[in-house]
Order: sequence, then C-alpha cells, then structure tokens
Amino acid sequence: MENFLIAAAAMLALVKFFILFSVIKFVSGKFFMTVNVTCAGILVVDFIAADILKVSNPGEVTFTPVGMHIGGHSANVSIDLIKLGLKRGEVSSVGAVGEDMLGDFVEQTLNDYGVVTHLIRTDKVDTSKNLILVVKGEDRRFHFDVRANLCLEPRFVEGIIKSETPLIFYGGAVGLLGKFDEKLSEVLKKAKEKGCVTFVDPIKPYGKGWDFLLKAAPLIDIFHCNDREAAEMTGIRDVKDAAGELVNRGVEMAVVSMGEKGLVAGYRESVYSMPAFRVDTVDPTGAGDAFCAGIIKKLLELKGETLRKELKLDEKQLIEVLAYGEAAGAACVTAVGTTTAVEEAKVAELLKKQGNSVLSRASKIR
Repeated sequence: MENFLIAAAAMLALVKFFILFSVIKFVSGKFFMTVNVTCAGILVVDFIAADILKVSNPGEVTFTPVGMHIGGHSANVSIDLIKLGLKRGEVSSVGAVGEDMLGDFVEQTLNDYGVVTHLIRTDKVDTSKNLILVVKGEDRRFHFDVRANLCLEPRFVEGIIKSETPLIFYGGAVGLLGKFDEKLSEVLKKAKEKGCVTFVDPIKPYGKGWDFLLKAAPLIDIFHCNDREAAEMTGIRDVKDAAGELVNRGVEMAVVSMGEKGLVAGYRESVYSMPAFRVDTVDPTGAGDAFCAGIIKKLLELKGETLRKELKLDEKQLIEVLAYGEAAGAACVTAVGTTTAVEEAKVAELLKKQGNSVLSRASKIR
C-alpha cells in the first residue's frame, strides 16, 4: 500500500510538472510564462490635467490637479490586457526609456502589473514625457517630447519576437519610433514567419510621411487608426472609402475609430459600421489603446491557437470583436489616466447594458 501511495504521488507530481511546463518555456537560461501578446512601441510618462474648465490665458494661473501616469501604446495595451483578464506573464512590453527616475517609474509600473518587460535603457536621452490638457467637453491637447522612443532598435524587437513567438505581435505608435519605423516591414515579416498575427496602430509620423507604413500594409493583419489619420494616409476623406483603400493596399482588417461617432471597419471584401457606447467622458487619453487591447482580448478568447494559421472571422465573430474593443475604449474614458478605468468588470457591465443596442445598429455597408 505504501509503495502504491508513493507511486501515485510521483505520478501526480509528474502530471503537475507537464501542466506547468506547457505554459512555460526556457529562453536564454531563464524560464518564462508563455507570452501570447508582445507589445512594442512608445513608452511615455503622462502628466495629465483633466476635466479643467479652460486653458489659462497668457500670464494667468489656473489651479487644477495634475497627475502622473504611465502612458504610451506599448505600456497601455499591455497593462490593459492584464486588466481585461490575461494572466500575469502572458503579455510583454517592449520599448525604450532613459536611465532616469521616469524610466524607473515605467519599468516598475509594468513589473507591478505582471507585464514581461523588455526595455532599452539609454543614458543618451531622457524618458519620453507628454503634457496633456483636457478641457471639459473638448478633445485632448498633447504636448509631446518623443525622446528615448527614437532609440527603439528593430533588431532588439526581432529578438524578442523570436524568443517569445507570441500569437499576436502589436506595434503601437508606429511613426514615432525612429529606426524601428524604417525597418517596420522587416520586423513584421519576422513576426509573420513566426506565425504571429500582426497588429499595427500608428500615430502621425515624426519628421517623415506615411510611405513607410503603406509599404508595410501587405504584412499587417489588423490596422487601427482614427479618421484624421486615415484621411492623411489615403488622401480620402470618406471614412468608408478610406477603410476600403487600406484593405486594397493589403491590410486584412482596417478599423477606423471616430470617437463618439463609432467606427468603420474594412475586413477583406466587406465594410462594416458600428455606433459608439455612451458614457460620461472624463479623460479620453488612452481610449484607442484600450480599444486595441479589447480587440486582442476578444480575438484570443474566440480563436486562441488557431490564430497561428490565419486571421479568419465570420461576420458574427467580427462584430463581437469590434464591440468588445469599443466597450473597452468606452470604459477607459470614464477616469483620468490611460489605464485607470480599463477593467474586465466595467467592460462586461457596458456590454450588458448597451451591447444589444450597439450590436443591433452595427451593419454591413458594403
């Protein structure tokens, strides 16, 4: 009997080991949880004055709370994904910060959330900062210092993709990333070779045009931008036509956000529209990043490992993915900060209260 119990205990330990090993891999002498999403892009420290009544006139003082928050697409999307239900260690953030106090703040915040962190720490320039003013009822006013983000090396990112082999590779704020932008096509090609779904969310390019991004379009599975960016990129003002043009250039799914007006999405040969969720906006900073995180979360939930083969969605799944993304973006704007209000429970509540209304008004327009 004693031998039987010992054998049973050994077998149980072996089963536990294989279960644990199935979600862990060995890279460069260290053990890591399997990373499902690798997020590369800008890392920023945001200084936000939100819900203010007006911007000061020259020489005038306006008294208002100013908060310091982590920001930048790579940080926001990775943290949002954890807050939306992915496990600690399943998401990584790749970016560049300075060897300074703000760089320490970025690194510590990411670690606190359980994000696998891969940082280039440089002593040549400071960590990027963004001064954001949000007047009540108006869109944000950004005052951005790009700094260390220009130091993100494409080979560094490629090395992370090779070691993590994630299901989804997300590139955020492409346009502000120096050499990484120049080599975007090469980085995306490496990601595709590793079986990743590629997701790109650009920003108005710093010191250059959009050509580098349009060249990479055939290597992009999911593309997100706002209506102003879509018009600048394509030269087409009509959002439906702009989304269609991005698909024509090779993007598989092109999603164009329009704030309170909702979104338009081009997917393969079709174009869809969806109205927005209705919430009281406190600070819209980070809404686009939360939207992207929501899309990623729902894709992983619906498709899982099948994403290795291809990004294939039927109409129902596509609408579900877009609605979850919109709900995550809507949750984001209800508090100050890029990730503060992004929570799985809040998204679920929005979908419960408004989901049927939003879904019933979503339509195929082409």
